[in-house]
Amino acid sequence: MVVENHSPGVFRFGTFAVNLRSGELLKQGVRVKIQEQPFRVLSLLLLRPGEVVTRDELRSQIWHSDTFVDFDNGLNTSINRLRDALGDSANNPRFIETLPKRGYRFIADVTTTGAEISVTPQDTQATSPRSQIVVMTITILGAVILLGGGLLWRWRQTHRLTKTDTMVVADFTNSTGDPVFDGSLRRGLSVQLEQSPFLSLLPEQQIQQTLRLMKQPADARLTPGTALEVCQRTGTTIALDGSISQIGNQYSLILRAVSCSDDRSITSTEAFANDKTHVLEALGTASYDIRRKLGESLATVQKYDTPLVQATTSSLEALKLYSLGYRALTGKGDSAAALPFLQQATKLDPNFAMAYVLLGAGYWNLGENTLASESIRKAFELRAGLSESERLRIESEYHCLVTCNLSKAERALEVWAQTYPRDWGPRNRLGVVYLALGEYDKANAILHEALSLNPQSGLIRGNLIVSYIALNRVEEARAVVEEAKVKNPDSPGLLVNLYRLAFLENDVGEMKRLVASATGRPGLEDELLWNEAATASFFGKMQEARTIYRDAIASAERADEKEAAAAYETDQALRETQFGIRGDMRQRIASALRLANGPDVQYQAALALALVGDLARAQALTQDLTKRFPEDTIVQTVFLPTLNAQLALSHKDASRALEALQPALSYEMGASLYPAYIRGIAYLTVHREREAATEFQKILEHRGVVLNSPIGALAHLQIARAFVQQGDMTKARVEYQDFLNLWKDADPDIPILKQAKAEFERMKG
Repeated sequence: MVVENHSPGVFRFGTFAVNLRSGELLKQGVRVKIQEQPFRVLSLLLLRPGEVVTRDELRSQIWHSDTFVDFDNGLNTSINRLRDALGDSANNPRFIETLPKRGYRFIADVTTTGAEISVTPQDTQATSPRSQIVVMTITILGAVILLGGGLLWRWRQTHRLTKTDTMVVADFTNSTGDPVFDGSLRRGLSVQLEQSPFLSLLPEQQIQQTLRLMKQPADARLTPGTALEVCQRTGTTIALDGSISQIGNQYSLILRAVSCSDDRSITSTEAFANDKTHVLEALGTASYDIRRKLGESLATVQKYDTPLVQATTSSLEALKLYSLGYRALTGKGDSAAALPFLQQATKLDPNFAMAYVLLGAGYWNLGENTLASESIRKAFELRAGLSESERLRIESEYHCLVTCNLSKAERALEVWAQTYPRDWGPRNRLGVVYLALGEYDKANAILHEALSLNPQSGLIRGNLIVSYIALNRVEEARAVVEEAKVKNPDSPGLLVNLYRLAFLENDVGEMKRLVASATGRPGLEDELLWNEAATASFFGKMQEARTIYRDAIASAERADEKEAAAAYETDQALRETQFGIRGDMRQRIASALRLANGPDVQYQAALALALVGDLARAQALTQDLTKRFPEDTIVQTVFLPTLNAQLALSHKDASRALEALQPALSYEMGASLYPAYIRGIAYLTVHREREAATEFQKILEHRGVVLNSPIGALAHLQIARAFVQQGDMTKARVEYQDFLNLWKDADPDIPILKQAKAEFERMKG
């Protein structure tokens, strides 16, 4: 037979083309030398892309029966030569995948041109070996072209991703020898894919948790094999792996999507960069193509496809550092470990907006609110060229952490959540906003939604525990803690929440154990020490508290957390003034304000100064807060009303104090109910004992909100005084006794304790 071709049959994949008419393999138009048998194997594989071609099929269709004995060696040799010609690898295949003991599969995307070929009977004796290849190929083509087309169509229909599917992104196999591609390409690809409202990536926390279950380090490289196992263990739909190789100055990037259920290659794509500086552009091209092949609509791909260099950075080195910071912060929840990477990334590229926003989140988690605000403000200024998802994130973070206008933040987060319905980020942040506003039921509900989207997240689980504690639902909080012990054992928030529960259960030994377990962990050690100091002061053990406060402040300073250190100093000063202790309070406040002047530090300083009668300085700090934070919801609705009320009480004007506290009514649950305490004092001053008792009772009923704040102990004393004014001595004795029991081991010389004992003795007399 001879072949009469009306048009050439050409198969294209990557930079290669196979011309069935001429029997040639071409790379970028240049002929590649290949032997006859390997070419036959390639021809058959190309006719069935994505399908397993068994060894038996290869033997029956290519090898003659008289070569049966040499079949295994012949096939193995042909496959090896074919891979050499294509520059392929058995360990990291771009084109030909080996399925041990079964056969082979062509895994790259294949396109065809000029596939219309007709066959005319002629004298078969005149047919050359090359023509025999074509005859064989066309015979196969005639048998399977329609079937294959139908299978390809069904495959595309069956394997289009749905809105419930997820994927795990593996680390790139890097054969270039350049370590800058390690980690950076995976994070860059993830950024590109996260632009899509259609796709959903397995969160970093869940990947790291699954790696631990696999007895691997949480930061282990996610090789294609490891990614596939993670994919299978988590019920994820697709594993997406990539590779980068270098030929001369040119770089080749290949992405391959594999079905996790049956380890079958679904689709792949390849992109090229002429040099290293264009690798990120090539990665963006490959991402665009793979999104389309996975079933995302052209409309959303085009709408949400900001170039990677524009969305992140043109610096591969900065992107690598960002990827390390991202894994530490988002995966492990370790802000202190993440900061050095992110700081260096912004030094390498001062316009790296995504690094600034992550840096801001890290600072905020460590209590460095001013530094967080500065970083987020910088990201906000650079947001214009970013992807839609990052722009929405930055705008919401800007209102959360810079203007602190929580109404604007809530609206921005709702838009983000609506645009990206599969993203847990806006829901978690909404939960944090509701916690700040004291809307704990709403926080609990939205955090459950966030956790359903990212069920391995220690960050979300930690916030959920806070909401349960604030709602006094301790058993449910404990249940989530037990989950966190298994799923998020390394989460810093777990230790803090365990401490809170131990405090509510008065488990002194557990509290001390938790503080000891945080030793040497920057960003966590100081927070646990501060909690221990606060607990000591809650029980009136001020000498012990002072020692621990010093340790907490020193720990924060060692970690370069100046704002946290300042906050601990002003917190100590405020507690001591509430107990009637003056000492070196003014010097401590001056020292704190030299370290930092964030709103929390300044608020506590002004309140302490107002309590000791230094009204001029307290008023100056109050006015400064008013001027510097005009949109800050908590400053305007909690801090300033509370300060103005305390200043009014210091001027013996309780009516004005009550009026000043009106704006705080809707927000005081988020402020540990301190405005309610001041309101109760004001009611006592004007002899409205019932209203006063209601305010103090509110504090006693919300232990999960108040925790180890001093007002949790002092409310017993103040409500006792309210009952005395009402003439209800029975209830008054109970509350006095409750306070004295709490302070049974307190330092005996504390002024407010002396007053309480004297009042109780008078009642008994």
